[in-house]
Amino acid sequence: QVQLVESGGGLVQAGGSLRLSCAVSGSIFSINSMGWYRQAQGKQRELVARRTTDGSTNYADFVKGRFTISRDNAKNTVYLQMNSLVPEDTAVYYCNADIQPRSWSAALNYWGRGTQVTVSS
Repeated sequence: QVQLVESGGGLVQAGGSLRLSCAVSGSIFSINSMGWYRQAQGKQRELVARRTTDGSTNYADFVKGRFTISRDNAKNTVYLQMNSLVPEDTAVYYCNADIQPRSWSAALNYWGRGTQVTVSS
């Protein structure tokens, strides 16, 4: 069974940094892309950053220059380095991945359970 396991969330003061990790566990054939989304209380879930296997990245405007997504393909892990955090970054951060479980199967979209990031002012 494929699972995405996030770690690295927590409480940090404004201006601080956090690094989130998301590891894919289970038997898989390939991962097409991995990324991070966030959902603040009372708001819709939104894209933060995404990275494909070939290294292409896509960032939301509100994190450009502050957050960096990276990926270790050998470890099936994606990271989100978050710097210069502001209280508006407070949210549950979710890992997302497009994974092909078997060579003959179509890619499926998977979500992690989320990790809370709280930025105090």
